[in-house]
Order: sequence, then structure tokens, then C-alpha cells
Amino acid sequence: MKVVLDTNVLLSGLMFPEGTPGRIVAAWVEARFEVALSLDQLAEIGRVLEYPKIRRKLGWDDERIELFIKQLYLRAEVVELGTTSVEVPRDPDDAPILATLAAAKADVLVTGDGDLLALREKYPIETPAEFVRRL
Repeated sequence: MKVVLDTNVLLSGLMFPEGTPGRIVAAWVEARFEVALSLDQLAEIGRVLEYPKIRRKLGWDDERIELFIKQLYLRAEVVELGTTSVEVPRDPDDAPILATLAAAKADVLVTGDGDLLALREKYPIETPAEFVRRL
């Protein structure tokens, strides 16, 4: 199964390994599904990992962040968004994650974002709790 994880789900999984997002990240590490992401999302993850609050929570320095981004690039399927067109969600900043879902031909997008969840009738989108039940 190929999955697009919203950035918040992925980072929450790293910061809170005992929670539902943590179970999702652990299942990915165990190769129970594939992750697809775009270069835009990879850059976003790198930016968010630089936030002081997140760095403190994870205890990661610059070297560890760089290593994680490289590992993510190597382990995930990185897709080019190109001209992939999708319905623009209420928050236009969410359009790239929908484009990733389409470009990767992923089975599901896992997110807690209400604007994206509102599009579930048009796209395969699940909450983290729903996805964990399928694992």
C-alpha cells in the first residue's frame, strides 16, 4: 500500500512515538506500507524540523536533521508534481499534498487537517486513527 502522510502526521509520529501518529511511523519503519512525498513536502519537513520547539522535543542537531531528510528521501517514493491538477482546497497551501496523492497514485492520504478531511468524498483521505485501524 502506498500512503501520503501529511507533514503534521509524520512529525507528530516522530515527537510522540507512543501516540497514534507514532504507531503510523513505526509501521512505516517496519515496511508495512510505502510512503510517497514530493520535493516540496521534503523541503517543508526540513523547515519544520528547524523550529526551535521541535528541535528541543526531538533533541536533534543540524547533522541529525540533515541525516533524517536524506534517509526520508532515500526511503520514500519522491514524486514530481509537475502539472498534476487537483481541486484547490479551502486552504490553497494544502493543494501540493493533494497533488502528491494524485501524482504518486497513492492509496490514501493520512491527515488530521480539517480542510483536507472535508474532501474525503472526492479523494481517499483518512484520519490517523482510521488508518491505524487498517494496519
